[in-house]
Amino acid sequence: MSRKTQITYMAAGWCLAYPDAELVSRVPLIRAALGEFPGALAPFAPVLDTLESADLMATQADYVKEFDLGKRHALHLSYWTDGDTRRRGEVLGAFKKVYRGSDALVDTQGELPDYLPMVLEFAATVDLAAGQELLQQFRPSLELIKFGLLRDSLPHAAMVQAVCDTLPGASPANEQAVMRMAGHGPPTESVGLDPYDPRLLPLRGA
Repeated sequence: MSRKTQITYMAAGWCLAYPDAELVSRVPLIRAALGEFPGALAPFAPVLDTLESADLMATQADYVKEFDLGKRHALHLSYWTDGDTRRRGEVLGAFKKVYRGSDALVDTQGELPDYLPMVLEFAATVDLAAGQELLQQFRPSLELIKFGLLRDSLPHAAMVQAVCDTLPGASPANEQAVMRMAGHGPPTESVGLDPYDPRLLPLRGA
């Protein structure tokens, strides 16, 4: 099971990141790895098909429009829980603390440490237990990202659901249920679940 989880995280981390020629070259590897497990490939197939068949520049332009030009599909986990508030800096520091505690050099490549593809790759290749703890801690963020992708009919939603399926408990049925999962009613700001505070759940090594 852990191998399937690691492969799911690695594939999702790659496929949720900005598409480039290197990612396109990895598509056969991703298909082969996911193909080891019945049903594991299905959530990834639409994105992989696009990477193989569509013009790369067009795919990149679509990605920028959906993921970079606005925050409807923000892939930074703490954005959904802390928005652009001052306390977000503390949360980002907690992510860094987890990475440092792994005794492995984690290159953020200029990204914030809560960037979902980075967290997934960390879980897949460095420390599965610590990575899963982060993902579970920010489960409401994952679910909100998924619902946003579903709302806009983006195929990436199925990959995020595949990640959620590796975590304890069933996914909430709707966004209101996500609020209940976080222990709060509907958010008063569009930035996320404020005032839900993930620091109430201690990070590994904190």
